[in-house]
Amino acid sequence: MKSFLHVQDIGPLEAALAEAADVKRNPFAWKSLGKNKTIILIFFNSSLRTRLSSQKAALNLGMDPIVLNVNGDSWKLETEMGVVMDGDKPEHLREAIPVIGSYCDIIGVRSFAGLKDRDFDYNETIINQFIEYSGKPVISLESGTVHPCQAFADLITIREHSTKKRPKVVMTWAPHPRALPHAVPNSFAEWMNAADVDFVITHPRGYELAPEFVGEAEVEYDQMKAFEGADFIYAKNWSSYTSYGQILSDDRSWTVSSRQMAVTDNAFFMHCLPVRRNMIVTDEVIDSPRSLVIPEAANRVVSAQVVMKRMLEEL
Repeated sequence: MKSFLHVQDIGPLEAALAEAADVKRNPFAWKSLGKNKTIILIFFNSSLRTRLSSQKAALNLGMDPIVLNVNGDSWKLETEMGVVMDGDKPEHLREAIPVIGSYCDIIGVRSFAGLKDRDFDYNETIINQFIEYSGKPVISLESGTVHPCQAFADLITIREHSTKKRPKVVMTWAPHPRALPHAVPNSFAEWMNAADVDFVITHPRGYELAPEFVGEAEVEYDQMKAFEGADFIYAKNWSSYTSYGQILSDDRSWTVSSRQMAVTDNAFFMHCLPVRRNMIVTDEVIDSPRSLVIPEAANRVVSAQVVMKRMLEEL
């Protein structure tokens, strides 16, 4: 595996899920794989779960993780080609990336979408430079359009808690005070479309995701109708794709509460965290016994470790 951005990069899902179960049962069984190997985790943006789970996964495999906080620990880095570098960024990615690559065996990159230039974000301009210039395997720790480690962890969590062969999984938009990127909903949609689930996306009109991520999913604009009979509810905010980066609605009736959960089939609640309580979801729902947000976060170590393990096996 030379890079990890999309569900197809992991190969057959059943094999990946079986491997995840093995890793979870015995996380230190492959510690020799990472001996004398280094992973550099590069963060252009803040993080809690991604930072900690990635470091823990690397340590479980015997690797030495190095964390670099761009704009905090290093020079500010220019990301666009063809610019006159007369501003506050003294180093370009074109030089920084091969240098970073010379210091490690695997690279993980976290770089949020700017939500200003859709082409720049959806062309994955930053992480693709790492793939092209580093000469090392590259993991998306959330990039312009995707967050695959999160989606893989979500699927692991659904598999662990599902009592049905083909559960109904609903991803619902929910209000948020800020414009948020599409990476989490894009990846969740991509992975659910590839899994054996009945997948529904619900959101107000104007919040349609990019068609390549919606795929064959059912899109329902009536949230209550979408929730009927659901087994898993995945709540997430995102800004508009067509009116790129804009907030088109702050309708609080979309906040996930006991009203919506009452029409489900006693569904589990999921969210990637961090979550705005009583805006994305009410306290009573996120604090209920059917909330999976903590085990879901714990599975971030498992998903990252499977990816790193496969990369190490191919070095």
